[in-house]
Amino acid sequence: MAYIQLEDLEFYAYHGHFKEEQQIGNKFLMSILIKTDIKKTAETDNLSDAVDYVSIYKIAQEEMQKTSKLLETVIMRIVKRLFTTYPQIEYVDVSLSKLNPPIGGKARSVSVKWNGYRNEL
Repeated sequence: MAYIQLEDLEFYAYHGHFKEEQQIGNKFLMSILIKTDIKKTAETDNLSDAVDYVSIYKIAQEEMQKTSKLLETVIMRIVKRLFTTYPQIEYVDVSLSKLNPPIGGKARSVSVKWNGYRNEL
């Protein structure tokens, strides 16, 4: 098994419970870790056999563009698309952080994280 990791992906998006968050937007950071078998990919040296990290980024980007009230909703959309798009993915770990969240005090970020195996959805 091998791990593919995309770290500190930056997005500007419109997620949040408050109407202002959905109008003004905010900065977000995301990291994605995927566990997959790379034997075939290593043998063929062919991108079509791989879990393409450019495609992973595009999935995250597309889901971040859909406004949601909760970070949990965004994460689960990403997880489901990754498992659907790539049957060879066994495990996914996704964390999503909202920078400078409106919580009534000083905070660098708040984060939601999900990790688990395909059969745990």
